[in-house]
Amino acid sequence: MTGLTRAAGGAASVPGGADDRTMVLIGFMAFIVFSLLLCVLAGPEDDTAADFFTGNRSLTPVQNALALTGDYLSAATLLGVSGLVATVGYDGISLAVSSCLAVGVFLVLAGPLRNAGRYTLGDVFALRTPGSSSRIAAATATLAVCLPFLVLQLAGAGNATALLLGLTSLGATQVCTVFVGVLMICYAVLGGMRGTSLVQIVKVAVVFTTMLLLALLVLRHHDFDPGALLTAAERGSGLHDRYLEPGHALGDGAAGRLDFLSLQLSVVLGGACMPHVLMRINSAADGATARRATRYAVAIMTVFLLCVVIAGLGAAGAVGGQKIRAVDSGGQAALFLLARDLGDGISGLAGSVLYTAVACSVFVTVLAVVAGIALSAAAALAHDLHAHVARGGHLSERGEVRSARWAVGAVGGLGVLLAAMSQGRDLQSLTFLALTLAASTVLPACLYGLFWGRYNRTGLLWTVYGGLSCTTALYACSLSFSGTPTSLLSGHDVHLIGLQSTAVLAVPAGFLLGWVGSAVGRRTRPLEEASADLRWRERVLVGAREE
Repeated sequence: MTGLTRAAGGAASVPGGADDRTMVLIGFMAFIVFSLLLCVLAGPEDDTAADFFTGNRSLTPVQNALALTGDYLSAATLLGVSGLVATVGYDGISLAVSSCLAVGVFLVLAGPLRNAGRYTLGDVFALRTPGSSSRIAAATATLAVCLPFLVLQLAGAGNATALLLGLTSLGATQVCTVFVGVLMICYAVLGGMRGTSLVQIVKVAVVFTTMLLLALLVLRHHDFDPGALLTAAERGSGLHDRYLEPGHALGDGAAGRLDFLSLQLSVVLGGACMPHVLMRINSAADGATARRATRYAVAIMTVFLLCVVIAGLGAAGAVGGQKIRAVDSGGQAALFLLARDLGDGISGLAGSVLYTAVACSVFVTVLAVVAGIALSAAAALAHDLHAHVARGGHLSERGEVRSARWAVGAVGGLGVLLAAMSQGRDLQSLTFLALTLAASTVLPACLYGLFWGRYNRTGLLWTVYGGLSCTTALYACSLSFSGTPTSLLSGHDVHLIGLQSTAVLAVPAGFLLGWVGSAVGRRTRPLEEASADLRWRERVLVGAREE
């Protein structure tokens, strides 16, 4: 399925005239100025690690819930899910449910993760297995997951920004990519966790309001009759009675259904343990507050995804599946086409405002997400590798914050460079890679480390390095890497596995490696891990606060 879960943009031609693009540009600039001002005003008050990495845990549960929702609202969710609902029906709705389930899975982990963690994934790992090796493994896993996702989001942001402004050349797209990347670096450097959290809150308010308005307009168009909406979507999609049948996204054969099941598995399990989401929960005051914030986030995501599904159904009925696929085969332009169609039915200014709101929603969605990803990757470099591995935990707080800011620049700069160089390629497969890496390495390590008393250092290292190696090898042998027009190497064919998402193979392998490694390492368990077990029971099982 071409264009499945692309980060942003991807349309060959986004609808909208010169007046619309002028309003979009004004909206972009207004948000940029406002968000930068917000980051400066809400940034760290002093050079302490707690302030920079967690905002001194000063956010309320509702604010944390909104910021957590912002982390989950990527452009893949906004554009990809709505496009799939509009073009393939059942599979798109199923993917929306999977996205919501990811937050539900995180609800199980939120309290124990907050009790176990301090700033980064390395703090969670080091609670059970103290020492440099666990922090190096955590930093490796964090960077392996974050870097592909960061490149994907930045490339999509540059592409979407250029298209919405009417710029179509490769050079213009690369300039937009660099511009968005520089903004992202500024957000993370100036705002830290508190500043980026407030940007996420503003983003959720903008995107949620826009999608709610779109959903209400669609329902009003069908006299608030869900049956009429579904009938119109079935007729407009071109699939008719097969619109609400599974198998249209990746094929209705056994291999296609297994592939889609694997994709759903990666969305549910990988989405629940992305490193920037795990870092977000550490800004809660305690485990109970973390669970409360996550419960609120589940409710917000449920309502939001319901609006996305309604908008997708509305696009199928009002615009038509054939027209949507003609603009972009993956359906990524469905929301823009829907906004244009609905705008034609109301006054000229209101129609332009609606189109501008949708365009700005896409822009702010990508911009806020990449800032959080860059901050989590930088925290792994500064806190885990520099402060604890290189300096043995003796780096000053001011030095750690300074290191984190430089790390944001380094990670962001690398991401911008790779994203700009990758323009013109289809990077959708990086979504499969990032989510599967998270599901096969971070999730098993967290679940075993939080809930299994026999997990040890050997098991952790086998989980992380074995999971990363296995997932990367499976990716290189899959259709995501080569063999199709949407593969990363579209002009080559070296695939050995006829799947785009290999989570159905990689995730069990990650869990198995952790179990086998723990069994092997049980014979030579260091004495320091015995005292770590006591801290684990106090922090995770009892909920005692860290010193």
